[in-house]
Amino acid sequence: MRIALRPLLRYQLVVDLVAAGLFGLFSFVIELEPGDVLGNLGALVVVALFSAAFAFRRLHPGVALLLAWVAAIAQMSFLRSPSPTDVAVFVVLYTAAAYGSRRVYWAGFVSTFVGAVTATVYLILRGGQEIFHPENAFAILAVLLTSGFAFLLSWGSGALVRTTRRAAENAAAQRAAEEATIAEQERVRIARDMHDVVAHSLAVVIAQADGARYAAAQNPAAATDALSTISTTARAALSDVRLLLQQLRHSQADGPQPTLADVESLYAQVRAAGVELETTVDPAPVAEPPASVQLALYRILQEALTNALRHGVDRRVAVRFAWHPDRVELTVRNRLGDGPPSSSGGHGVIGMRERAQLAGGTLSAQPESRDFVVRVSLLIGPAA
Repeated sequence: MRIALRPLLRYQLVVDLVAAGLFGLFSFVIELEPGDVLGNLGALVVVALFSAAFAFRRLHPGVALLLAWVAAIAQMSFLRSPSPTDVAVFVVLYTAAAYGSRRVYWAGFVSTFVGAVTATVYLILRGGQEIFHPENAFAILAVLLTSGFAFLLSWGSGALVRTTRRAAENAAAQRAAEEATIAEQERVRIARDMHDVVAHSLAVVIAQADGARYAAAQNPAAATDALSTISTTARAALSDVRLLLQQLRHSQADGPQPTLADVESLYAQVRAAGVELETTVDPAPVAEPPASVQLALYRILQEALTNALRHGVDRRVAVRFAWHPDRVELTVRNRLGDGPPSSSGGHGVIGMRERAQLAGGTLSAQPESRDFVVRVSLLIGPAA
């Protein structure tokens, strides 16, 4: 039967093996009795078994627990006294509870009680005392409680580590699920936005194509102008169609979509809320950007200004657009509060980053000195 080993990093495996080797070496030196061949042979067997259990404690806690029991039985078979080597028992009980499977976990728990009883009986018998003698009741109870407490403390420490680790893993899984849900919801909303943008572009193409077809015979110049409009609109919509195909979703709702022409209205709303808004456009755009870029910029700017309004300690907010031939850059800067700045991604940051990525760009949102800065870069040239 194949033994399933726990995955360990290389340095962890090396540390465990080296620690087990050093433990075995020092233990044998302590156990060694010059001139006692049989006693040294027993010491060698016991130390070797405990060292093996020490080495396997994280690699396979079940095997380590089994080896520890075999070592304890060998120690009692050779009639050896308790020694510092027995500290390996506490280490094995700890790792059985912390890293073992469910079966090993409960096997370690049972071992604490069975081990306490076994150790008590062995020590009483080895001392030449009668177990059922009334005068030995107090000594038996003291040894039983002491050994049981020590074993249970080791196992309980491992169980606490196991519970803490499981809680951290569950919390991480829950956060990942929540982020995935948020991203999914944002993709659905983006798909709805893109549906409206593409529907508008295709409606323009259809109308221009119909007009060109009717005007071709009587007014060739008008047909040429219509075909030019069709070409321009279709090229602008091409990037929108590609995005739509990448993020097909189940539901799409109707509704007008904002563009950069609506930015001034957004500025007015923010200023009406008491924000001192400073806007800069340098350099200015030389042509109208694709509708998908306009929509992404508007939504990202809207979210960034909303976050500044909610979390900013200073009412001053700076917005800067920089239109380059191949890309557009947007920067929103506002002053943070007196507490330590945090760059953890909330729902708004996740949504802004999702929009930037689906529009073929990048977004960063993080503290810089005492300010919180959102930086966006979207492609608008041929590379888009």
